[in-house]
Amino acid sequence: MFRSFGLALIGLLHPRIIWLTFRPFILLSLLWGILFYFIWEKSIAIMSDLITNSFITSWLADLMTTAGWDELRAVVAPLLFVGLLIPIITISLLIFIAFTSVPGVVKHLSKQKHYLSMYEANGGGLLGSIGYSFISILICMVLLLMTLPFWWMPPMVAIIPPLLWGWLTMRLMTYDVLAQHASAKERAALIGKRKWTLFTMGVISGLMGAVPTFFWATSAFALVFFPIVSIFALWVYSMVFIFSSLWFAHYLLEELRLERLNGVIDVS
Repeated sequence: MFRSFGLALIGLLHPRIIWLTFRPFILLSLLWGILFYFIWEKSIAIMSDLITNSFITSWLADLMTTAGWDELRAVVAPLLFVGLLIPIITISLLIFIAFTSVPGVVKHLSKQKHYLSMYEANGGGLLGSIGYSFISILICMVLLLMTLPFWWMPPMVAIIPPLLWGWLTMRLMTYDVLAQHASAKERAALIGKRKWTLFTMGVISGLMGAVPTFFWATSAFALVFFPIVSIFALWVYSMVFIFSSLWFAHYLLEELRLERLNGVIDVS
């Protein structure tokens, strides 16, 4: 795991990999930038109205009025809206990288001398990846909705997101990294054998990705300039997820190579 971490850090400096960090960042920044342009002010107005008039959240408006915090209403609506957008933006980037950049990372590593002679079992395909990703994302979204109220508690914002993103990163990366080289049987055996190591790698990746999440959730500057700050945060997320794909790819390909070499996995 530590060897793969070091190789991933070195690999992150390769021009091809640097481009892979910028490509999803550029495309999704344009997409979310266009959406923000059209929906930001209207969404804030809808959220403010919801806080004031909805029977679910009107207690919050009454509480602020009673406490003499009427001026905070202007802050609460953007805060709640940002809270809803953070996981959506993060998951959209992770999905985009899993489908477009991870195959590029694996292809890049496959040309390296260490992995050049590895047998390609092609045990995963586009439909399998879509189905696996859909189930993983659905589970993650359910967990996200269940835990979202706790994100605003100071310790939880540094604990819950890394665990969620770590689990989802592990799920998406392991399938897509092994899709080309491992058979379905090999993939299941390898993931089952190394699941806790892979989960630890995912959580560490999630902790690295929690830095922009923590900044988004706690900074008044990020709240006021969210559309601009979110673009920079997207690049940070992009770099973290590309690093994670390199880390998972080095680790899993090496483990697969050793398992085959030791005869633990039969490729015939």
